Amino acid sequence: MAASKAAAAARRQQSVQKKVEADDRKRKGGNGGQAMQAGARLYPVPPFPRQHLPKPGKESQVDPAPLYDAPYYIGSGKLAGKVALITGGDSGIGRSVAVLFAREGADIAIGYLNEHEDAERTKAAVEAEGGRCILLPGDVSKRDDCQKAVAETVKKFGRIDILVNNAAFQVHSRELADLTEEHFDITLKTNLYGYFHMAQAAVAHMQPGSAIINTGSVTGIDGSKELIDYSMTKGGIHAFTRALAANLVDRGIRVNAVAPGPVWTPLNPSDKQAADVSMFGAKTPMKRPAQPEEIAPAYVFLASPHCSSYITGEILPIIGGY
Repeated sequence: MAASKAAAAARRQQSVQKKVEADDRKRKGGNGGQAMQAGARLYPVPPFPRQHLPKPGKESQVDPAPLYDAPYYIGSGKLAGKVALITGGDSGIGRSVAVLFAREGADIAIGYLNEHEDAERTKAAVEAEGGRCILLPGDVSKRDDCQKAVAETVKKFGRIDILVNNAAFQVHSRELADLTEEHFDITLKTNLYGYFHMAQAAVAHMQPGSAIINTGSVTGIDGSKELIDYSMTKGGIHAFTRALAANLVDRGIRVNAVAPGPVWTPLNPSDKQAADVSMFGAKTPMKRPAQPEEIAPAYVFLASPHCSSYITGEILPIIGGY
């Protein structure tokens, strides 16, 4: 009797197994491979055209062009009367943040290295939203350039309410032995020194209610085997965010970070090999990279005292479902 019951149980298990196997065969290569589209418009999906850009990377050369203007995003005065300084604001996430900040009523100072064409296009986009905009070329790894950028912002607009530390340097190294001291130094000086110098210069002019937003990364949470130096800096940015938030809380200045996953900007086509760029973002659960306009509203949320007055020291991952 016991043996027959066991055999019956085994048959039931086998029946379930056969159904699952049939379902798997039926769906193999089907809609499980489709990229997720949950926004107001359709976003590009891999494979992308193969491309590799020289540093620092120009947005005008990225194909397809990153989507930054968020046409369905409606401003409501969340940043009216505010002044924001955005490093790396000429392209990518920085450009989209500049446009949405302007749509919310802010005036914008754009820090960038030497991508003058991209910066001019961002300036035009900000002005089309009704905001004033100045361009501040310089190297954030240099303390003097950071101090100058803040001084020029205050001179032009009379104040600084929001600092977005967004400029970054990223180049992969497949082997640890290939990571040279020069490469390591540039990454740390740009990604860590730059954030520190900008924050130190800006805080001197900030009033209670001001905000600092740092751009971290999923690599600062999970690491990336070919981006050891970059992952180190992004993890450092997350720690810097929490430490600085605690340091400035008595002054009424909030400090937070956004930690994106893969985003379609000039940063990655100017790092990865062309074949890797073609499939960029395909391994996320959404099976595509984010577009800058999908990330920028988080910066509005963290910048606006109407939205996030009780939020400081937080790291907000936007990583496509990881």
